[in-house]
Amino acid sequence: MNKDESLQLRTEPVSETGVNDEILDPGYAKRGFLPLQDPLSAFPTDSRYSILDEIGRDLPNLLQSKQFRHYVKALEIPTWQHLSTSSATSPELRLYYLRLGFLASAYINQVGQEPCQTLPANIAVPLVTVCRLLKRPPILSYDGYALYNWRRFQQDQPIELGNIDTLQNFVHLYDEHWFILVHVEIEAIAANILTAIARIYKAQTKEAEPDIRDDLWQIAAAVDRQVKVLKRIPEKMDPALYFKTFRPYIRFFENVVFEGVDQQAINFRGETGAQSSIIPVLIAFLKIPHQSSILTEHLEDMRNYMPERHRHYLQQVSAMANVRKKAYRESFNAILDNLIEFRKVHFGWANEYIHQHVKDPRGTGGTPFMKWLQQLIEETEAYKI
Repeated sequence: MNKDESLQLRTEPVSETGVNDEILDPGYAKRGFLPLQDPLSAFPTDSRYSILDEIGRDLPNLLQSKQFRHYVKALEIPTWQHLSTSSATSPELRLYYLRLGFLASAYINQVGQEPCQTLPANIAVPLVTVCRLLKRPPILSYDGYALYNWRRFQQDQPIELGNIDTLQNFVHLYDEHWFILVHVEIEAIAANILTAIARIYKAQTKEAEPDIRDDLWQIAAAVDRQVKVLKRIPEKMDPALYFKTFRPYIRFFENVVFEGVDQQAINFRGETGAQSSIIPVLIAFLKIPHQSSILTEHLEDMRNYMPERHRHYLQQVSAMANVRKKAYRESFNAILDNLIEFRKVHFGWANEYIHQHVKDPRGTGGTPFMKWLQQLIEETEAYKI
């Protein structure tokens, strides 16, 4: 692999290839958009990559030092050796991306230090390499921060709050753990949504007018459960601590130069829940029309930060037949009511945890959001049968 091929920063939307019946993959019914196997929590102790586990473990302490960036620049980061055989679903590859993504965002966004716009080559080159394998931009995104960033205490118990913890954090505060883990349980609940969508998809290919009311009620019930989990955010997450301590680390990269990579300074979206595939799948499945705005353009761009398989899944759901029919009015509207409630709760937390603390109300993804969040709520309400 030549240098130009392996060290290419991704600036355009990723290319897509056709995947047959991604919706019917049984893994989605078991885990939703979480990985089918629990994420790898550490590399073997004799692995050349185990140094990344040590750095990850020490990261919250290291970030307390003004010398952190000098320390990082001197690190010898092992490059990924399996360029031709690695699969995007490889637990080892995902953990490698997680560790490097956290380290890169910590370096650029270190709290208490002057802004930095240059990522040193010892971090930039391996990060770009692994992200090229994953077909995604080289920055820590929702997949690395949440989807791959958890472990269970009891393997025979559900993926839910109380039985899960994070693998990696920027700070010691449990507030950050809680923020991530709330999203993980919401993702686990989504398995019920994807199970119902798979049944509807199969029914639509066999019958002209299938009776899918039970499946729609299952989706509505799952979204209701997700709302209940989202409402738990304040239990263990303080708004002031969130805003000052760990939110800065998941911000976007703005005019950042990746040393060792043949490209000018570039912008990348930061980690945000908008990179989750759950709400986009519901919008695509229900065919909710949203008026074009800066936010909808932003949300469309968020797909480029999702795992490739999730993008394929979204494409197929978008192509499904419309289920907005009078025969399904009660169950269809129930999904919309619960989706509206989810958006309202999210809007409230965005206001309490972000908007009240900042003059420049841009989200971690890099776009203003409060005005358009309200627009999404109103347009979803207007779509009810």
